[in-house]
Amino acid sequence: MFSNKRETDKLKLMCVLAHPDDESLALGGTLAKYASEGVWTYLISATRGEHGWLGAETDYPGPAALGSRRVVELAAAAQILGLQAVILLEYQDGELAQAEPAGVISQLVTYLRKLRPHVVVTFDPFGAYGHPDHIAISQLTTAAVVAAADPLCGHVDAQPAHRVSKLYYRVVTQTEAIAYQAVLGELAMEVNGVERHFVAWPDWAVTTRLDTSAYWPQVRQAVACHQSQLPDLQTLQNLPDDQHRRLWGSQTYYRTFSLVNSGNREEDLFTGLRRESERLRRGD
Repeated sequence: MFSNKRETDKLKLMCVLAHPDDESLALGGTLAKYASEGVWTYLISATRGEHGWLGAETDYPGPAALGSRRVVELAAAAQILGLQAVILLEYQDGELAQAEPAGVISQLVTYLRKLRPHVVVTFDPFGAYGHPDHIAISQLTTAAVVAAADPLCGHVDAQPAHRVSKLYYRVVTQTEAIAYQAVLGELAMEVNGVERHFVAWPDWAVTTRLDTSAYWPQVRQAVACHQSQLPDLQTLQNLPDDQHRRLWGSQTYYRTFSLVNSGNREEDLFTGLRRESERLRRGD
């Protein structure tokens, strides 16, 4: 898809998530930070979130209407966060774990080979708080990153194989979980008779910590776009600035693999990649 020098020397970040609003609530600071630095940022959302209704059951507009509304909300948030493109895979909200995996992986491989990101980010294997769609997209994205690099992988996209340089899982520490749930309420869901909650990663397991404190106003605006998911939006918007900074001012990751740097702690998802990008930009 990208052939000229101006495009090929750009650093690219792809986030693969499950629902509209995941990009703002989970990764808003990250996306705003890198877009502001000139990184091309892409989002793949596996579903339209058409069953994510938090209001009174009698007010639920139905899956088609809610899905359309959430896509509009997503488009508004994406513009605020500076995303280059948003891609919808059109799987059913709440049913991603039951989707035929080869089909999902094939679509992801197509976009990985077409857009050719250096870095890919998705949910951790626990899906943050055990959400089956989050867990599924983590597993499917990981598999697709492997498949996209295999020239023998049989896909009909006619794009050459692409090797992602770094794969990250977005992880939540105990400090972030406390700050988040103090404002938005406890995130929990019952699956197969078991109640699932936030799975907090210990600080020592975090490989990458991003300072996103300069971007919390953008994140607040992006989060506010998802009005269907925030019945008490006004309370959130009226929080003091320092509370917003605690919510959106730092984001943590686990480096699942890297082909370009060692196991040292990072403050940048593109550690090990910027020097090569600068060399290409100069034409060395």
